[in-house]
Amino acid sequence: MQPHPGKLTLPQDNDAEPPGAGRQALALVALLAASFLVAGLGSIATFNNVDGWYTTADKAPWSPPNSVFGPVWTFLYTAMAVAAWLVWRTRAPWTKRALTAYGIQLALNLAWTPVFFGLYPALGTAALWLALGIILALIAAVSVTVMYFGPISRAAGLLLLPYISWLVFAATLNWWAAVHN
Repeated sequence: MQPHPGKLTLPQDNDAEPPGAGRQALALVALLAASFLVAGLGSIATFNNVDGWYTTADKAPWSPPNSVFGPVWTFLYTAMAVAAWLVWRTRAPWTKRALTAYGIQLALNLAWTPVFFGLYPALGTAALWLALGIILALIAAVSVTVMYFGPISRAAGLLLLPYISWLVFAATLNWWAAVHN
């Protein structure tokens, strides 16, 4: 059955030509590089301050040792990139919107670390409250990203769920720091 001549129809997942293997590999590498660029830029503020003011900060009783954060974030940044790649390669109708949401959350992710760790020496507790606002916005942005990713690629949506869980946990640590420092 043909659609009505005047009716606008959105392309279906199978209407677009899937990208070739070389292009898919390049896209995956680019998305991994973007994730780890964000991680690397964030780590600059962390390295300069985690052994500084943060060592004497009043941390939440449920705060894990500092050595836990690196492996967890490595896993999460990898999962984020793979999720974005799964969505990118589908060429689904809402791919552009989904990847825009992904970019927004990545920018918020990039903003949190320098604010929390880097601005505290200059702004004190105000930096921690600002960081809390950023992480709450980040949780909302990742939730929106999951809602866009899920219908395009269920695996992509599922890959972001540990990220949301970790962000909620991190927000509790941020809240404690803001209240007690």
